[in-house]
Amino acid sequence: MDQAAVVFIFSLLLIGLHSSPSVKSNNWEIYSFHINTTVTSRYAITVITSRVANSRDNSTEIDFHVKIPKTAFISKFRMTIGEQTYDGVVKEKEMAQQQYTQAVSRGQSTGLVSSVGRTLEDFKTSVTVAAHSKVTFELTYEELLSRRLGKYELLINAQPGQIVKDFKIDVNIYEKTGINFHEVKGSLGEKDMASAVTTTRADEQVWVHFYPTRDQQMQCDGCGETGLKGNLKIHYDVNRPQSQGDVTEHGGYFVHFFAPVDLPRIPKNVVFLIDQSGSMHGRKIEQTRDALLKILDDLAEDDYFGLILFDSKVSPWKHELLQANHNNLKRAKDFVRRIVDRGATDINAAVLKGVEMINKHPRESSASILILLTDGDPTSGETNQGKIQSNVREAIGKKFPLYCLGFGLDVNFEFLQKMAQENSGVGRRIYEDSDAALQLKGFYEEVATPLLTSVQMNYTGATNLTQTTFSHYYNGSEIVVAGQITDNNINDFTTEVIAISKHNKVMYRDTTPTKDEKLPADLSGKENFLQRLWACLTVKQLLEKELMLSGEEKEAVRKMVLDLSLKYSFVTPLTSMVVTKPEGEDTQVANKPKEGEKPPITSRRTMLKLHVQSSPSMRLAQHGPGYVLPQSRQGKAMRGSSGGGAGGGGGRGRSFQGPPGFSMESHSHFLSMPALHGVASRSRPAYPGTDFDLFDDVPESAHLPLATAVSATLTPGTPVRFLMTAEGQSLPLCFDIPAGHSVRLLQDPTSGLSMNGELTSEGGNGFQRIIIHVNASMTIEFDTVKITVKDGQDTVSFMWTDKDADHTTDSLSLIIRDNEADITMTTIRAVILLHWQDGKSFLWPAVRKRPSENAIPGIMGKLPVAYEEIQPAKLRIQGQEVDATSDSAKDYSIKAAPQVRCQLVELKFALQGELSEFTVLQL
Repeated sequence: MDQAAVVFIFSLLLIGLHSSPSVKSNNWEIYSFHINTTVTSRYAITVITSRVANSRDNSTEIDFHVKIPKTAFISKFRMTIGEQTYDGVVKEKEMAQQQYTQAVSRGQSTGLVSSVGRTLEDFKTSVTVAAHSKVTFELTYEELLSRRLGKYELLINAQPGQIVKDFKIDVNIYEKTGINFHEVKGSLGEKDMASAVTTTRADEQVWVHFYPTRDQQMQCDGCGETGLKGNLKIHYDVNRPQSQGDVTEHGGYFVHFFAPVDLPRIPKNVVFLIDQSGSMHGRKIEQTRDALLKILDDLAEDDYFGLILFDSKVSPWKHELLQANHNNLKRAKDFVRRIVDRGATDINAAVLKGVEMINKHPRESSASILILLTDGDPTSGETNQGKIQSNVREAIGKKFPLYCLGFGLDVNFEFLQKMAQENSGVGRRIYEDSDAALQLKGFYEEVATPLLTSVQMNYTGATNLTQTTFSHYYNGSEIVVAGQITDNNINDFTTEVIAISKHNKVMYRDTTPTKDEKLPADLSGKENFLQRLWACLTVKQLLEKELMLSGEEKEAVRKMVLDLSLKYSFVTPLTSMVVTKPEGEDTQVANKPKEGEKPPITSRRTMLKLHVQSSPSMRLAQHGPGYVLPQSRQGKAMRGSSGGGAGGGGGRGRSFQGPPGFSMESHSHFLSMPALHGVASRSRPAYPGTDFDLFDDVPESAHLPLATAVSATLTPGTPVRFLMTAEGQSLPLCFDIPAGHSVRLLQDPTSGLSMNGELTSEGGNGFQRIIIHVNASMTIEFDTVKITVKDGQDTVSFMWTDKDADHTTDSLSLIIRDNEADITMTTIRAVILLHWQDGKSFLWPAVRKRPSENAIPGIMGKLPVAYEEIQPAKLRIQGQEVDATSDSAKDYSIKAAPQVRCQLVELKFALQGELSEFTVLQL
């Protein structure tokens, strides 16, 4: 492989002098941390208040970082510093984004402060507080609790980051029909922490108090010097004195909770559509098998079921539904145990086959359900997602629901969610954790026992109603309808529920609304909670509806959502909260992310580049984990001074004389430099020993503090950043590889198959070429323009712009569509994605199926590395303490390329080997 001229680029990493929150806690004290939640008619309003004192003799930056449930809307945020209060303001997202963009253009470290997780979202902001001063943070969020499997769950996360003298969680639950049972769960409510919990219960109320001592904050599971870290989960259910439900009226609004009991279960016809494409390889397919075996055990004998496997082909176990008797279940389990991964993904044909199977087996007094599990986009058969949705919608015809379960984070969840909602179902993400099989089984249990179908909720004397038609009512769930009573005239208000039970049509009429005028004293001062409940439920349902619409209808619904969100100060996908701060500090914008979305995170690190050119005839050599010049070239290269160099001339044309203490023979990827302190400014002189201004790329208004890390690469362009899953940790590791380098990505020692890639050399973010050696005679070469398959003397080429192109041989299946090439071979399935950024294109590989569960040669053949966070900016990897920086990277293995937070470490610690072990001389 040809090698480029040697060009040195030194990137000075500007890191804030303030370190991570746990270090800051040595300089500032959280002296009070209170979480107060009131639940009224299942509507929870939570206020988190943190009071912090700066004990330093100079001003310091103080963080406020909390986690809130994904189902909640932030509705209020304020900071009080001294006598001055700064309130967050909810604005239309575009307006808030303008303010955010302007701040970025000024070089401020503003950022989007919400990010999505499995059950929680982050809210994080910071403010500079003067010496010996205090700040109070207050965040409010609201949510309507859902009933699942016979209970409601209130989830409260607590991890203040340090031991807190005054730590309290207070929860007051008020349900006017009475509370049937309650329990306190979660890591903070059990084992050694149980003694910190006290509960008091009356007929209509439950109070839960969690007051841990300082010792308990250090000794609980997962706790330590950084204090509490865990969840408090409160489960409860209510009394249901009337089978027709409970209607509450307050302030001209009503809510109807409908969860009838003592109904016979309806036998079901259920078809499971299981993706067995190559991307399900390994743990996913194993967990799917485990879940199906447990689900089959739970089928009742009067249920009928079908199993359909699909990849590029659709493979039903049987072509008709079978009764769930002992013999059929035994044979089905034997079939499930033999499920293996293979091929591409034909979602369209699989769903249509499931619909056909159900339609061929009509049964009176039964309920039909279709459950799809997939981890990928449609890549075979019909691949146009709009067409697939249209086909499925027409085939089902609103006769039964389709539930879509998306396995993993790289699935196109919005596509699955829309297809489910269009067919009276829901989309649910299954996370690739150790409990994925339990997640699958848990979802099935929610829909396992249908009690009613075709439920219609009718009201007279009411307006502005939320959703009133429901395809199914399942045991353990609850139907909720809210609205406004016309002219506040409760006398003309009536209810009617019509549905189909197992044997006949049922009707529930004239549920008498109860006017809730006797609110407890600690709730009576609250604003109209039913009005906010109605607004919250309306916004959520309209957002689901908006997903399925287009054109003027979509815009009309978006306007309704926007108006309600602004009126009630909800941070929703259409609004943002502008977090205002004292003059001169960064503005921040809090957004409500979509499911699976990882919004960009702006690091406090700024990369400053300095270029030094040397002789084109120079060649690279490797020396340990760093890179040095060949010994015969070093002397000439390192001679020279600020007055001239080997190449003659001045400025950027000179060879480089390093700063004091700089050594090209450093055995570290990060080279040591004397500490810098102060403010970035164009008037600052060049770094000692150089002629170059280190601050060329920094806006004058940036005013960022400096620290001492330097990274060196030997080719043009910034390093390319890689992400690597970390075992047992929510944050992955990330590491950098020099631009222009050629690396071994994957090699199968058994078959001889290998994949190598050449990183972009000038300002790119990925690879400029990737070559897969399928066998001794066949190779596939990818560049940013075309894809070339060479098989012996035969050569065939495809352009990335070719639509739905494919190439199939005995040992290869290649499908090209939408800037994505899907390659399935004997032992590997890979996807090569073509990305565009800043007007430049680059490639990125993603391995969907590995040749082995064990580590194999290549960067992508490594197994996830376990790490332990032992102190701020320090990890323990394989028993060794490692420097780490909290940073971010784009995940280019996903088409949307979301920004992901990560722990940045040296390559040799992430890959457990030197870079020389992963390099190749030619592709």
